[in-house]
Amino acid sequence: MILNMDGAKPIYLQISEWLEREILNENFKSDQKIYSQYQLAEMFTINPATAAKGLTLLVEENILYKKRGLGMFVASNAREIIINKRKSQTLKGLVIDIVMEAKRLDVSIEELIQMIRDVNKREAGE
Repeated sequence: MILNMDGAKPIYLQISEWLEREILNENFKSDQKIYSQYQLAEMFTINPATAAKGLTLLVEENILYKKRGLGMFVASNAREIIINKRKSQTLKGLVIDIVMEAKRLDVSIEELIQMIRDVNKREAGE
């Protein structure tokens, strides 16, 4: 992953979202140790304090937990927490944007649902 240093999204949020994706993709599994703030800082050429802020955010959300003297580990229910968070925040926001755009374009709910079905079929290779 390459961080967008010039973007509007703070770097620590990009770090936390990257770690979430890694957990969702099962590159990090439950109770597995993850990178330290210093490893993340080296990987992404950022300040260790910035990396620590991204890790702290995930600890506050109960996605990661600390073991004193050993580092940070993935919580046993981390994937479920991330999935629920993204459904309620990210996906809901996208749906709101799509529905509002459909209204502006006079696309009916039925047409919109059919578009979603068509895309789903295409992505499934049907």
